[in-house]
Amino acid sequence: MIEAETAAATEIELATPAADGVALAGTLTLPAGPGPHPAVLYLPGSGKLDRDSNAGKLRMDLGRPLAATLARHGIASLRYDRRGVGATPGDWHTVGFLDNRADAAAALQALRTHPEVRTVGVLGHSEGAVHAMWLAAHASPAAAVLLAGYARSGEAAVRWQGDRLAEAVPRPLLGVLRRVAAKQLARVSATTTDATRLGGIRVNAKWWREQLAYDPRADLSRIRVPVLAITGEKDVQVDPADLDVIANLVPGARIRRVPDLTHVLRRTDGPGTVFGYRKLLRRPVEDDLLTAIAQWLADRLG
Repeated sequence: MIEAETAAATEIELATPAADGVALAGTLTLPAGPGPHPAVLYLPGSGKLDRDSNAGKLRMDLGRPLAATLARHGIASLRYDRRGVGATPGDWHTVGFLDNRADAAAALQALRTHPEVRTVGVLGHSEGAVHAMWLAAHASPAAAVLLAGYARSGEAAVRWQGDRLAEAVPRPLLGVLRRVAAKQLARVSATTTDATRLGGIRVNAKWWREQLAYDPRADLSRIRVPVLAITGEKDVQVDPADLDVIANLVPGARIRRVPDLTHVLRRTDGPGTVFGYRKLLRRPVEDDLLTAIAQWLADRLG
């Protein structure tokens, strides 16, 4: 166990056992002062992401500033590397969408039983928000925060994303792009192996099949814990209109459409296109957003 202490928090390297015994390498951040503390499990978006939502040179840098903001509000947090990423063993290309969910459930249980923790909530971004919906429905956290989580079938969400991407493509290429995308979706849906190759690139076929098939709306309708759902008005990967679906399905859910906010939780004066992400990611996650989330959680976790 490795500890790093600052005036506001203590970071502890923590290996959380998954259901099959794999050690999910992560960081438990404890706020200053005596425990036990309220705590939050952080779940990242899709892709080969580490505990801070970083994938190689594409660095979202969400995990650490989120943990620091939560700690300033007296809330502990746990974040971890996905299988096959960072310090967690495994082959990322063979890990399914439902495997990610099972790991999240194991991490939530481990956090719940930690001696420094008294109540637990869950916070997810993008894919992580969809897993947070399932946990809120089945694992009884004290509260759930859904950042840019879709509320339709995975296939419908992917097709919506594709339509937004197509808007930035020159019209002469649009028909070709749509035909190629439809063909690739059909091919990956028809696979039976954990991994496959599309266009010479190794793809996590198991994840794609399970994500395309899952529809979170049934689980949303089972949630009876406080929910805060936030999506940016300039999100081009998750339809902001899905917030209305969440509000209709989850009793008492609080929803927020944040002006100018993109899927990567940075604001922009221009369009929220994915082609602008690298520039946006040079800036930090919006601090006022993190503060509002921490304040909402502090009021509900006690």
